[in-house]
Amino acid sequence: MEDVNIVICGAAGQGIKTVEKLLTRIFAKSGYFVFSTKEYMSRIRGGSNATDLRISGRPPRCPVERVDLLITLDEAALAHMQGRISDKTVVIMDGEAGRQGVHAIPLKQLAKEAGRAVYANTVAAGIVAGALGLGKQEGQDLVGTFFSKLGDEDKQGNAKAFATGWEKGEALHTGLAVQPGQAAGQLLMSGGTAVGLGALAGNVRFICSYPMSPSTAVLIFLAQHAREFGVVVEQAEDEISAVNMGLGAWFTGARAMVTTSGGGLALMTEGISLAGMTETPLVLHVAQRPGPATGLPTRTAQEDLDLVLHAGHGEFPRIILAPGNLEQAFLLTARAFWLAEKYQVPVFILTDQYLMDSFYQVPELRIGDVPLERFMIKPGENYKRYALGKGPLSPMGIPGTGEGLVCLDSDEHDTEGHISEDLDVRVQMVDKRRGKLKEIARDVLEPEVSGQGRHVVVCWGSTRPVCLEAVKRTGRDDVAVCHVSQVYPISRRLGELLEQAETVITVENNASGQFGRLMAELTGRGPDHEILRYDGLPFKADTLAGDIAEILQRSGA
Repeated sequence: MEDVNIVICGAAGQGIKTVEKLLTRIFAKSGYFVFSTKEYMSRIRGGSNATDLRISGRPPRCPVERVDLLITLDEAALAHMQGRISDKTVVIMDGEAGRQGVHAIPLKQLAKEAGRAVYANTVAAGIVAGALGLGKQEGQDLVGTFFSKLGDEDKQGNAKAFATGWEKGEALHTGLAVQPGQAAGQLLMSGGTAVGLGALAGNVRFICSYPMSPSTAVLIFLAQHAREFGVVVEQAEDEISAVNMGLGAWFTGARAMVTTSGGGLALMTEGISLAGMTETPLVLHVAQRPGPATGLPTRTAQEDLDLVLHAGHGEFPRIILAPGNLEQAFLLTARAFWLAEKYQVPVFILTDQYLMDSFYQVPELRIGDVPLERFMIKPGENYKRYALGKGPLSPMGIPGTGEGLVCLDSDEHDTEGHISEDLDVRVQMVDKRRGKLKEIARDVLEPEVSGQGRHVVVCWGSTRPVCLEAVKRTGRDDVAVCHVSQVYPISRRLGELLEQAETVITVENNASGQFGRLMAELTGRGPDHEILRYDGLPFKADTLAGDIAEILQRSGA
């Protein structure tokens, strides 16, 4: 087998996240490439949560619908997964009595025999390891390391529970096997960690946020490493406070970040407008989830492009970056700080729940590609914050570091920053701010094109890996994938690519094709076909491949 897809499903509170973390580390340590993602309900107890673990000798980067091994921790989980079970799926459920096509293993009872019923998730992890032929002792050693902060009784109990589960899994003779690869030593991380590391590489000095899933992972990561990297972390009382604190930090010369989700960003729009008027840099990480209002707060979506593109009143420039994988999440987050400071504009990093919560290995993070140039100055004696005559970019002085006075206001202002209602000055300042778009165009990221062909699948943000694999699965050599990681402003190169295409298919996790509309507006070429998913789940490579193939066949391509 090229890969094995494992799903563990149960109620919130049954420790499924622990199983995911434990198994990803066990497989990675054994040389396997692993991809994991999860779907979970917005509740503390109950419901049905599921974690997908895709194991391979080559790097998987996205989920598949197919399930090879399913472990359900309760009856509700079995019903929840029914639509993904095939006659080839090995199904294991907690219990004494099995049913047709289902193996019954008393997980809770085995856990009690190992010491405590709470070890049932560790028994399940052992079953997976045994069913795939991983070494028993190696697994036990890693379990000991994983639970090293617990007391001796719990460490020993978990090790025993894992060994018991391993023996049960090995005895099933599932036939599920995949050869390990060269994954040992690579960096295993989530999207939240990648964004957090990118912020550190970008020299973040202050993060202020109100916690809101799925963006909170970045706030937590930076809080965990605040002391060693000299980062001030503030949990604000609300999103309005958070964005204004971020602006205050930038005003004093400290690179700052605000991390939030769509509902939080909606409250920040006045602060974003303030950044536009005062030409103060700002980096905002927006981890998307389905809306409107609270929507599906723990699911994934690409529904906030329109919001980010138009957030704020009045007209002012902005930059929107949308990383497609963990490597880009790192590099583009670091780049966001450089762009914000260079052009003195809000820079948005658009991710989503799927990217934030996915784990896999990357060979390295290219820290040497992070731009380090700084642009702030010590204001001189005759300093004018909004000086005209030398282009739209006037140097940003840091208050208290030079002889000059730094003045700014939320009202329209003159070159020195004082309030002005001179209408000619108004026109000059609007033109100054809008003029930055031409300057920003010099640093616009080009779209990434994979493959050659007259048919082009266009994607943005986190759909990059799944589109790449899906097109490969179609077996066609006349289909290319074009991924856009800077969705605003858009590179002219995108328009040139689309002009040459016979068929353009867009893939988006929203209902209205938001990027397709923006693409049509800015390039003059919109999609011929759209593949849209908006049920709160990410695309899967095997089903997306079928959708693409069907569109091409139906259109006679």
